[in-house]
Amino acid sequence: MTIELISQEVEKLRDEMVNTLMELIKIPAISPDSGGEGEYDKAMKLLDIINDWPFDKIERYDAPDERAKNGIRPNIIAYYYGEKGEESPRLWILTHLDIVPPGDLSKWTVTKPFEPVVRDGKIYGRGSEDNTQSLVASLYAVRALMNLGIRPKRTIILAFVSDEETGSKYGLGWLMKEHPELFRKDDLVLVPDGGNEDGTFIEIAEKSILWMKISVKGKQVHASMPDKGLNAHRVALDYALRLDKLLHEKYNARDEVFDPPESTFEPTMGGNPSDAPNIAPGEHELVFDCRVLPQYKLDDILNDAKELAKQVEEEHKKGELPKIEIEVLQRMDAPAPTPKDSEIVKLLQEAIKKLRGKDAKVGGIGGGTFAAYFRKLGIPAVVWATLDELAHQPNEYAKIENIVEDAKVMAALALL
Repeated sequence: MTIELISQEVEKLRDEMVNTLMELIKIPAISPDSGGEGEYDKAMKLLDIINDWPFDKIERYDAPDERAKNGIRPNIIAYYYGEKGEESPRLWILTHLDIVPPGDLSKWTVTKPFEPVVRDGKIYGRGSEDNTQSLVASLYAVRALMNLGIRPKRTIILAFVSDEETGSKYGLGWLMKEHPELFRKDDLVLVPDGGNEDGTFIEIAEKSILWMKISVKGKQVHASMPDKGLNAHRVALDYALRLDKLLHEKYNARDEVFDPPESTFEPTMGGNPSDAPNIAPGEHELVFDCRVLPQYKLDDILNDAKELAKQVEEEHKKGELPKIEIEVLQRMDAPAPTPKDSEIVKLLQEAIKKLRGKDAKVGGIGGGTFAAYFRKLGIPAVVWATLDELAHQPNEYAKIENIVEDAKVMAALALL
């Protein structure tokens, strides 16, 4: 009966949820790494919204970053105590304040990225689904409990953190390093930042992530006289093709827990300073995005890339050139998966069954989420939400129905 009552209360908050989400979309929260000012304005707006809500405690932790507005990257943690007060078991729900840049504005055909509109039950705007949808759902799951005067079985800890999109150096990673006292081994953790269209997929495992930037140095020359220089573009093309083939053939295991079930190695960026058709460039850069099954070691992949670089250098050698350097842009070694029979998995499956009448399956993904940070600490964490998976795309939207229904599940998790 309590879950039904809370579900009814969440329904009453539908319009308020829509308004809150739209207000937050209007505020760009783009990392300085992507040319933005950071999350300060959005964090202040969020604090304004919840300032008079009866949270038991709201804390703010500002990671210093001189590139960001006011020199900080804010992280907000709000507590709503359970029935046993501070002694209650704890449930974290973590969402992120930052968003990715809008990309090609000409591709936004429904509305401009930061001018949200509602159309056909969807709220359009950059960051609507990733991750403001779940941020708002978590807020109003707690608001429904507050309105009804219900203290749940578990203390709910809502965390709204910075810098998820560019590595969490100023967000969750910083919090765990600088404030380890915030986290407990017996905490339950939900990261609503991934899922599927009907909310029946629970992520319990992630692949390792490795972003490699390969820089090739040759000697620029007029394209009509290639022998007088060394075309870095040609060397880079040769290296990229051979690296792609090597990694796919050597690290070819499959694990059906994951989707896709194999490791992926994708060349994603590339370019050189040549600005004319008749210039053979002396420099070239390319990037590989590697998502690797946990059974493989990232050090082995890096060593293979470096060994191949030596081979390619030798084969194209002209004097002291070429030089091939490999830089790690991002690395996340996959921790052990959350056990399928862990408490958080069972509780989430139970909540989904009670509210939606569906059996949720567990599996792994190639993307990286906050859950990996908790798993490294030995704290079981799951990733779940109901999403159409429009993250990072033009015309990104959040379904209003998904916000409302996910809020019900989040509230139920704290009660079961």
